[in-house]
Amino acid sequence: MSTVVVDELGARLKTYEGRPAAVAGRGKDPVNEPMIRHWCEAMGDTSPAYEGPDAVAPPTMLQAWTMGGLSGHTGRTGAYDELFDLLDAAGCTSVVATDCEQEYLRPLRPGDEVTFDAVIESVSDRKTTKLGTGYFVTTRMDVRVGPDLVGTHRFRILKYAPARRKEEGKRAEKGARARRPRPVVNRDNAGFWEGVERHQLLIQRCTDCGTLRHPWLPGCNACGGLDWDTVEASGEGRVYSYVVMHHPSFPAFDPPYAVGLIELAEGVRIVSNVVGVPFDKVRIGLPVRLEFRRYDDGEDAPSVLPVFRAQEGREGGVG
Repeated sequence: MSTVVVDELGARLKTYEGRPAAVAGRGKDPVNEPMIRHWCEAMGDTSPAYEGPDAVAPPTMLQAWTMGGLSGHTGRTGAYDELFDLLDAAGCTSVVATDCEQEYLRPLRPGDEVTFDAVIESVSDRKTTKLGTGYFVTTRMDVRVGPDLVGTHRFRILKYAPARRKEEGKRAEKGARARRPRPVVNRDNAGFWEGVERHQLLIQRCTDCGTLRHPWLPGCNACGGLDWDTVEASGEGRVYSYVVMHHPSFPAFDPPYAVGLIELAEGVRIVSNVVGVPFDKVRIGLPVRLEFRRYDDGEDAPSVLPVFRAQEGREGGVG
């Protein structure tokens, strides 16, 4: 005789499917050239399609035109908040974004006034993951200019009750230091991490137009080409920007420490730690040099990571 476990919470969550999350929302600014320029500069996208009298907005900016900022939007409904309240009350207090999907029906151009509606498209059955047990919630936003649908944006999150990992419990009992998180390696960036293991910092190069790119991507963001090879970075660079991490205090890390956006001599940028000087001595323009550090916390394979050491005494340094 089998026993059927009824997921009463899941059944209640399912009743929110199809309910609106936002109605008659309106973008706070028209599509405009300054925001397009800032986006392209941040992304390193030099496509000529995004400038000049016939410019269009990068398709991937679709969500940017709908964001409400700190003050939010007036068209938001209470259904999404009610859904989250149910999950919080059931112990699913943590959230992580898992993926998004966008569909572009026509380019947006400067001057376009964006409106949108959002709906709670689906709530999954209860799922158990390495993070914990919870529910995947998917919302769909339909973006319009006038009566015309110009794009859709699906956003999926996991709302879950955190699982306490067995190894973390054992470390807590022993008073041992937590493990450093390992890099996430996938088919698009595996070559980069293989190079790091060999103490090489490899940069992708499009074989069609010669554009260098980092982080690694499946296609060229300048010409769209899919073929590429690699060049090895010289290791020279400068701090383009940086932050000093004080809070939150993550396990296995000892704040404060400096995290830099490093502009390599080759022109691409990479995020990594700045070492060799106190965190409060890091400055924009500080010359740095690549080195590789091997971290071994006593479990699994040691991890090799690229970091950048400040070059004291050089021009722009902190000598």
